[in-house]
Parts: sequence; structure tokens; C-alpha cells
Amino acid sequence: MTSAPSASSVRARVAAAASGSGAAAFATLLLFTLFAGDFWRNLISWPGYFVLAGLLAAASIVVLVRTRPAFHWRRLPRMLVLFLLLATVSIAWSAYPGASALGVIAQFATTAGALYLALALDWPQLLRALANAFRWILGLSLLFEFVVAAFVRHPVLPFWAEYQSGKLPAAFYWSRGLLFHGGQIQGIQGNSNLLAMVALLAVIVFGIQLADRTVRRGAGITWLVIAVGTLALTRSSTVIVAGLATAVVFAFALWMRRVAPDRRRPVYLTAAALVVVAAGLLIAFASRIPALFGKSEDLTGRLDIWHSVIGLAQQRPVFGWGWVSYWAPWVSPFKNLAERNGVTYLQAHNAWLDVWLQLGIVGLVVFILLVATTLGRSWFFAVDRPRTTIADDKPYTALGLLPLLLIAALIAQSAAESRILIEAGWALLVVLSVKTKQSTP
Repeated sequence: MTSAPSASSVRARVAAAASGSGAAAFATLLLFTLFAGDFWRNLISWPGYFVLAGLLAAASIVVLVRTRPAFHWRRLPRMLVLFLLLATVSIAWSAYPGASALGVIAQFATTAGALYLALALDWPQLLRALANAFRWILGLSLLFEFVVAAFVRHPVLPFWAEYQSGKLPAAFYWSRGLLFHGGQIQGIQGNSNLLAMVALLAVIVFGIQLADRTVRRGAGITWLVIAVGTLALTRSSTVIVAGLATAVVFAFALWMRRVAPDRRRPVYLTAAALVVVAAGLLIAFASRIPALFGKSEDLTGRLDIWHSVIGLAQQRPVFGWGWVSYWAPWVSPFKNLAERNGVTYLQAHNAWLDVWLQLGIVGLVVFILLVATTLGRSWFFAVDRPRTTIADDKPYTALGLLPLLLIAALIAQSAAESRILIEAGWALLVVLSVKTKQSTP
């Protein structure tokens, strides 16, 4: 016969449950803000967003200090530390030290939130937090687009924006009300490429939840269909290409899981051959490929931007112009550096060129090593069986594929967008780099 639980033990359980639900809600809000920063900026203005982002960063630090999650200093990714150190000291030689200081502050604020996610959550909790954030973004995006298309019936500008009268570029609108026309929808983020990337990552996350049976089958399938439908409605060519690349990585990971460890050489040789063939086809048909995805031959202005960025990077090739994160349009050389059809873009639309521009060849090498080591650890987490003892007989889980598929999508996107360097892209890179170094899925 068991005794009734004491009042103190009941209170402890209630407090633990409340703490757990509070941590889950905070992680969801943090990820929502990282992936949907433009939603807050359009809704409550840039100053309001800065206050919110600052509070979230500060809360992340406070929670980490108070809870002191398990952390192995020797397993801290060295390339991550070196990259942040290089970005910080670049203020000394920056051509725009004030903007560089702001960029470094933003980088560390984002890193603080990422460290909370990496250290305070285990892999299943991180998966749930990502799924919750993506459901909110996708659900609100479709609701927002429906309201604009069905009731407003004209394009909607951000609430706090002030523009000159006359015809405005399409990129200025929060929503263009195209839901009933088959897209391109932009969702609460006001950008079809950003919404498409969330949809792609949601497909990965929802698919893993379904495969591991951590959600009810009906709900899981429903949200997976919503994610696929949203991806189709965004009509984002860059994310479609990223999705195809991620699918190839997924196929090779499944193939690797099916063969014995001593028979994996053919898989690696096939992957290497595929990379060589893909590179050859890309070079041979470079002028025709954009048309396949509905793009102009200059990749919607990207070639002009890349040419300008390369020219600037060659002027300071070793250590770059100084870290700035988002380009600061109020300082040189970013004033009108990337302008197309009345829109000034604040990124190089290629992460690797952006790093070269800002931190030079030295920074580019460090960034390549950061991404490569994260990819390598993620790969072996995906293809090797989980092991807590000498025996190598534990079953594979779909969760083990999460780091690999997320980093593969980020890398694929980085060829046409610089998002891996800022906000959600940087946060995910930090999370994956730290977690794959600290623990196993």
C-alpha cells in the first residue's frame, strides 16, 4: 500500500510542470521572433522590435545563469568562438565602426538566444519548440493572407512605414493579397522567400515528428499538408532549390543507414560523383537554369549585386570592411550598393560573399570551417546508430536526422540568401553547432 504524496511534493510537481510549460512557451516565442522578425517590425515598428528582441536576449541570459544547464567548456565549438571574436575585433579596422558595433551587438544578442535553445532544451524539446513556432507562423500567415484577400482586397503596407505617394515597388508591401490568385503569398513576414524557408523547415520538423510518432497522426499529417501547401503558394525558386538539395542529402543519409559501416565507401563515392556532375551541369547550362525556375538570366538582380560585392571585397581582401550583419544603408559603401527597381537590398544574397566582404578571406575561412564542422557532426549523428554503451545495436530514430536536414537546408539557401548570418539562420547555425558538439540527438 503506497502512502499519499505530501503537500510539499505535490507543490514541487506543480512548480516543475509550470516551469516546464513556461520554458516551452518562452522557447516558442523566441523561435517565433527569430523566424518572424519582420512580422514584429511591421506590426510594432523597429523601435518596438528592438525592445522585444532586447528583452528576449536578456531573458535568455538570465535563465541560463539561473538554471546553469550542463555545459562542457572543452566542447565549445572553437570556430564559433573564433568567428564571433573576429567579428568583434573587426570594429578596430572597420570602415564604419559605429555600424559595426551595432552589428556585433545584434550578433551577440542572437547568439544569446541561440545558446538558450541549445543548452536549456534537449533534442526532443527543441523539436517541439520548432514545431510550435512553425505552426504559429504558418497558421497566422494563411489567416493573414485570407483576411487581406477576402476582406481588405488590396495590397497592405506595414503599419509603421512611410512612403512617398505614387506607385510603390511590390517588395514594399506586407501582403499583396494574392492568396486567391495562387500566390506569391508573403505571410506575416512580408516576404515570400522567408515564409517559404519556414515552410521547408516545417516539412522537415513535422515529418520527423510523424516518423517518430511524437504527435497524433491526424494532426501531424494536417500540418505537414499545410506546410507543403504554403511552400507551393510562396512560389519561391530559391527555397525550392534548397528543398531539392535537402532531399538529396536525406536520400543519401537513408542509404547510409542501410549499409554496414565497413561498406559505406560506395555511398561516399556516389555522392562525390553526383557533386561533380551537378557542378558540371551548373557550369554548362548556367544561362538556361534560371528559366527553369521562372527567374531572369541575372537571377532577379543577384548577379549585379554579386558583381558589386566582389568588387568591394577585392579592395579589402584579407580582413574585409568590418562586420555589420545587416547592411547599414546610412553608411558607405552600403548606400545604394544593391538597388533594384527602387528597392535597396541590405544583404549580398550570398552568405559566402557577404562574409568575404565583411571579414575578408580570414573570416571566410573561419566561417567555412564553422559550417563544415557542424555539417560533419550532423552527418554522423544522422548515419551512426545512437550509442550509450559499447554495443552498436540501438535502433535509428528520425530525430537523429534533424541536425543534418536543418543544416543542409541552411547551406543550400546560403547560395542565394545571406540569412544564415542573421536572425533565425544564425541562431539555427549556433544551435546546431553547439548541440552537436555537446550532446547526441
